Amino acid sequence: MGKMVTSGTKLGREIRRHLSVYLLLIIPLTYYIIFKYIPIWNGQIAFKDFMPLDGVVGSKWVGFQHFITFFHSFYFWELLRNTLFYSFGKLIISVPAAILLAVALYECIHLKLSKIVQTLAYLPHFLSWVIMYGILLVLLAPGDGIINDMLKAFNKQPSAFLTDTKTFPWIVILSDAWKEMGWSAIIFIAALMGIDPSLYEAATVEGVSALQKVWYITLPSIRPVIVMVVLLRLGAILDAGFNQIFMLYSIPVYSVADIIDTWVYRQGLLEFQFGLATAVGIFKGIIGLFTIWLSNYLVKKVSDSSLF
Repeated sequence: MGKMVTSGTKLGREIRRHLSVYLLLIIPLTYYIIFKYIPIWNGQIAFKDFMPLDGVVGSKWVGFQHFITFFHSFYFWELLRNTLFYSFGKLIISVPAAILLAVALYECIHLKLSKIVQTLAYLPHFLSWVIMYGILLVLLAPGDGIINDMLKAFNKQPSAFLTDTKTFPWIVILSDAWKEMGWSAIIFIAALMGIDPSLYEAATVEGVSALQKVWYITLPSIRPVIVMVVLLRLGAILDAGFNQIFMLYSIPVYSVADIIDTWVYRQGLLEFQFGLATAVGIFKGIIGLFTIWLSNYLVKKVSDSSLF
C-alpha cells in the first residue's frame, strides 16, 4: 500500500514538473477521441438499416446485408483492381523517389542549392488537389496544354491525357509522386542525420566511391525507417487517394479510375446509404490490418527490422 502511495506521489510530481508538455497532449487526445474513438460506436451502422430519425440504437439490424451488397456489386472486382493498382503503384514509385531525393539532398555539398531544391520539393505538398488539377490542365490540356504544344511542334498528334484510359493511371501515380515526394523525404532526411559520420570517414580512407557509400552505408543505416514507412503505407493499402481521383477522373476513364472510395461516395453518401459506406470502411480497415500484420510477419522472417 505504501509503495502505491509513493508511486502515485512520484507520478504527481512528474506531471506537475512537465505540466506544459502534458497540456500539449490535450489537442491530439481531443482529436483522437472525437474523430477516432467515438466513431467506433457508430461502426454498428454497418450492420443496420440506418435511419437518421431512429438513430444508431433504434435502427433495425440487417446483419451482413451491406457487406453482401458491396461484394456482389457488378463493379466490385473492377473497384478492387483499380484501388490496389493505384495503391501499390504509388508505393512502388513514391517511396523510392522520396528516398532518392533524401539521399541526393543529404549528399549535396552546395548548401544553397540543397535548400532551394528542398523548398521546391516541399511546396507541392501544401497545394490542394484543386490547384494541382489546374496545373495538370495547363500541362496536359488537349487543346493548348504545354505538353501537347510541344508534341505539335514535333509534328506529333496531341493527346487527351486526362481522358485516355491508357495514360490516366500513370498521370495519377506520377502526379502523386510529384506532390508528396518532398514531404515524404523529410523522415528519411531525419534518419540520414543520425548516421555516424565516422563510417563515411573510414570508407573514404579505404578508397570507397560515393555510390558505394550510399549502397553499403547510407541505405542499410536507414533500412529500419524504410521498413516502417512501407509497413505503415501497407496498412492503408485500400486508400488510393480519394481527393486526387475525385478531382481528376471523369466518365470516359471510369473503368480505370473508379476506386472503392469514389464508389462509396456516389453510392453511400449521394444516395444516403450510410450503412453501406460504413460497411466498406470496416472492410478496408480489416484488409489493412491483415496486410500490415502479414507484411510485418514476413519482414521479421527475412530481416531484423519490423514495426512490432
